[in-house]
Amino acid sequence: MHPVIEKVTQEVIERSHKTRSAYLKYIDGIAKQGPTRSTLPCGNLAHGFAACNPSDKADLRGDKKANIAIITSYNDMLSAHQPYKDAPDLIKAAIHEAGGVAQVAGGVPAMCDGITQGQHGMEMSLFSRDLIAMSTAIGMSHNMFDGALYLGVCDKIVPGLLIGALSFGHLPAVFVPAGPMPSGITNKEKARARQAYAVGKIGREELLAAESASYHSAGTCTFYGTANSNQMMMEIMGLHLPGSSFINPYTPLRDELTKAAAKQVLKFTALGNDFRPIAHVVDEKAIINAVIGLLATGGSTNHTMHLIAIARASGIVLNWDDFDRISKAVPLIAKIYPNGPADVNHFQAAGGMGVLIAELLRNGLLHEDVLTVGDQPGMNYYTQEPRLIDDKLVWEPVPAESLDKEVLSTVANPFATGGGLHVMHGNLGRGVSKLSAVAPEHQIVKAPAVVFDDQEDFLAAFKRGELEKDFVAVLRYQGPRSNGMPELHKLTPPLGVLQDKGFKVALVTDGRMSGASGKVPSAIQMCPECLSGGPLAKVHDGDIISMNLQTGEINALVDEAEFNARTPAPNTAKNHHYGSGRELFHRFRLAASSAETGASSLFEVDYTSE
Repeated sequence: MHPVIEKVTQEVIERSHKTRSAYLKYIDGIAKQGPTRSTLPCGNLAHGFAACNPSDKADLRGDKKANIAIITSYNDMLSAHQPYKDAPDLIKAAIHEAGGVAQVAGGVPAMCDGITQGQHGMEMSLFSRDLIAMSTAIGMSHNMFDGALYLGVCDKIVPGLLIGALSFGHLPAVFVPAGPMPSGITNKEKARARQAYAVGKIGREELLAAESASYHSAGTCTFYGTANSNQMMMEIMGLHLPGSSFINPYTPLRDELTKAAAKQVLKFTALGNDFRPIAHVVDEKAIINAVIGLLATGGSTNHTMHLIAIARASGIVLNWDDFDRISKAVPLIAKIYPNGPADVNHFQAAGGMGVLIAELLRNGLLHEDVLTVGDQPGMNYYTQEPRLIDDKLVWEPVPAESLDKEVLSTVANPFATGGGLHVMHGNLGRGVSKLSAVAPEHQIVKAPAVVFDDQEDFLAAFKRGELEKDFVAVLRYQGPRSNGMPELHKLTPPLGVLQDKGFKVALVTDGRMSGASGKVPSAIQMCPECLSGGPLAKVHDGDIISMNLQTGEINALVDEAEFNARTPAPNTAKNHHYGSGRELFHRFRLAASSAETGASSLFEVDYTSE
């Protein structure tokens, strides 16, 4: 193993010893109780299978056949989740064939950041992750199940499902992807249309035509944002079947992989002899593998929060410094938009996850000795890819090397020597910056601050022509406790326009950016957030902000005594707590932790007291 990865992993293991041991003791204690369905009182059990057919009722009366829960995020408005419509029927048929029973145990909400971007709903988006975790727990709470299949794709859905699944860590689990839509117009063309609309060169009809040619069918959006970063992470953590992440929906191969996932979870229940509860799959090494995959592919900064929350749900203490140190050791070897022109279908064609995993393993940059949901434990099994041969699903070794080194390269010849994600630090606090998509000439900015408390105020200033200059946009009061920490991707087109005009521009915020944002330098998720006394609230218009993405330094160049003596400015933004259901999330905001600790509103469970 690379010495930095080995050292960070060992530190995470030692740091997490108390909480991880307590979590596993608690979970393993539940597992020892055996199948809970057999202990249900007769009235409870009768309710549990009342709607089943006679054959399933007979099977569920005892504990000889496994019952598999299906937790689904299906809805037919979101392109990424629409392909799950027929999945329960496929799964039930496959599990019956393999000698088990399956029930849809529950549905979870699935909202789309692409639809809510810049809208009121975006201020509920981050907290939807915690709500999904809670909804998952409700679906699993009936104690009818011996294992689970989790159907989800997009931004908050997969982290929420996984956090919920870890509350039932005594059960085996397989995550079932739906796949990306086929490629539409290039991401570069889409970005060009957005910037043209921002400056009035094209109208709404032309913009809508371009957007519709990009987002055009069922499946995940094809850029490498949070949704597709989710899929990468589930596979590199061993929670997907090998090579299944980026197979397009409504294809024979996709359907066969869904059926294979259903049969796979049956192999690992406590009723068999190869028990693999998810609590033992998601261990410290699996979490570090997810960080490595994220950095090697230039994935979404949202996972600097999601992965920390997932880790904590399994008793593991991961922090931003772990990301930062691993980022300096792991090179960027994938170039997928916004880090390059290719989309995830091009990445898949170049060799996809199997080639990526093989390259990382060859160079000591990935833990091989992990438990997975593959037929064989260990990540070497994930250097295979699925094929349909004579209508039969088989796995074959991936190509020996990338088929397109402009999209998927090697450790010896990377696109960047580091993973492109830095922890930012200085007198403005601590935050995160993704520099893998930022051109070198834009990675260092020193310019006067222009302060906003609402993204709409920024957009209005842009339209008035007030931002035709060098500046650092300081957008305050965007943290989880303030307004739910919405993505600020709506700012990317105007900032990109100004950058293309030759101005030095950047963004500093205690909010977050979309996984698809990239070319404009930014320091995001600044902690402490302004509502919790963060120093960003002390910045004045005209203060010189120095931002160096290469060194991770972010400072207001103001006399220290003067800066410390300043009173934090009040939040001038109005009406971010009511409308579109935001009033229902009041207690989520009150309970939210910092971005650096996962931005979670869930109470931390102290398993050491159990």
